[in-house]
Amino acid sequence: MKKIMITCMSLFLLIGAYAQKTTIVRSANGGNSGRVTLAAYIPDQVDDLPEAARNMLGNKLNQIISQNGFGGDEGQRFIITANVVVLTKDMLSNAPPMTALTLDVNLYIGDGYEGTKFASTSMPVKGVGENVAKAYINAFKNINLNDPKLQAFVEKGKAKIISYYNTHCDVIIKQAQTLANTGRMDEAIYNLTSVPQACTNCYTRSMAQVAPIYKKQVEKDCATKLNQAKSLWAANQDINGANAASEVLSQIDPQAGCYKDVKVFVAQIAKRVKEIDNREWSFKLQEQKNDMGIIKAARDVAVAYAAQPRTTVYNVHGWW
Repeated sequence: MKKIMITCMSLFLLIGAYAQKTTIVRSANGGNSGRVTLAAYIPDQVDDLPEAARNMLGNKLNQIISQNGFGGDEGQRFIITANVVVLTKDMLSNAPPMTALTLDVNLYIGDGYEGTKFASTSMPVKGVGENVAKAYINAFKNINLNDPKLQAFVEKGKAKIISYYNTHCDVIIKQAQTLANTGRMDEAIYNLTSVPQACTNCYTRSMAQVAPIYKKQVEKDCATKLNQAKSLWAANQDINGANAASEVLSQIDPQAGCYKDVKVFVAQIAKRVKEIDNREWSFKLQEQKNDMGIIKAARDVAVAYAAQPRTTVYNVHGWW
């Protein structure tokens, strides 16, 4: 299982942990905008838990996320984690000798940023294997995803997450506006599009803020990319330079106010290519986006932001 430093999925197994850097268990889910999202968190420091067993437990947490309709995008503040307690460990005199474990897997859902626990439950499991790692793995395999107690735990956690958005909506919107005003438009869009559709009022209010912030992002991006394209063309004014510039120009959103300058620049390149190479150079401009196209483009910005590697500190003091 690949480990990455970034805000998301893993598991706390070190008792007394207060604030730890994240190690991520990547989920296969994608495009989770509008869904209640949850991440499975695993710390780097785990006493006596073999790596293969850690992977299995991470997979089990991701199964809980997937089976219960959560999104699994990275960069989420809400986490599912676990503390594993070994109740018994016995060596069985089989041929070959076997290790038998009885575990108490304590599961938690909460706000990893503010350190607020939303829900908890305990799952007793047993496993037998040729070594300790296999005994752990077989024990974790026996976590029953359909256990009514587990389902109640998940529903309580989901309700608490929805309640968070409903009670913090004004703060979320204000923070997004502040981020946008300081040039961090992609982060602002990500935060706004992370509000679940289940939070009807807050979702509607948040999405109303997305288009204006996206347009700010577009304006900034247009100026940057137009300058990049001009530099490429200035360095090499032939068909190759024209094509290199077009690669950058094709990424500019036509919603930008400077797109008229893009059109002028494209015409200049086409004229010069005709003069020096006696050939037509065509560049297809992007089409104007409607409201739905703007929202989709903004969601793409949010997805790209979520995929950026970064380090986050989670606070789970007192969860177990």
